[in-house]
Amino acid sequence: MRRSQTHLLLACFSILFLPVSAPASSPILETCAECHGVDGMGQGLAMVPLIAGIPAEHIEDAILSYVDGVRRCTHEPRMCETVASLSESEVAEVAEYYAGKTRGASAEETDGELASQGERVYNEHCSACHVSPDSEEAAYAVGIPLHGQRADYLRYAIDAYISGDREVQFEAMGQELGELRPGDIDALVNFFSSYRPAD
Repeated sequence: MRRSQTHLLLACFSILFLPVSAPASSPILETCAECHGVDGMGQGLAMVPLIAGIPAEHIEDAILSYVDGVRRCTHEPRMCETVASLSESEVAEVAEYYAGKTRGASAEETDGELASQGERVYNEHCSACHVSPDSEEAAYAVGIPLHGQRADYLRYAIDAYISGDREVQFEAMGQELGELRPGDIDALVNFFSSYRPAD
């Protein structure tokens, strides 16, 4: 009898201390996380950007740019397929979710000398519109924060604007891109990728 009671008590305690699963996220967030990660820091895919900590308005604009064809999915067709049928509320949900995540560093190796050159290029051509993710001005800046972004994706995105695969929506941006000199893109990529968030 005592042995049965002991077994019963052990069974009850086992049930009490079973791990509780985290609530499942919405289907659209689960889909986004397959490429962008639950934390927005990606799954290691070169052509998938890190989107953690990007202000919600910028994420919404980016999604709608894919929907409208302003941005083309030349390397990641799944992106266009995924966003094509999103409702306004789903777009807002994704934007708010990833805006609430913390932008970390891409952890990629960078060339210190090129990064220093890139900082000068950034200050001359990019700083008026693109600020760091931890800046108080990030939510009000014209451009998406690029600091900490994956190097391969940065190269692709800049080249896409120059080649016309992405539509330049601001005249000033087209002008600044046109003024870049040979080597400036590599320098910029190293500068942005060398970003480390403030403690």
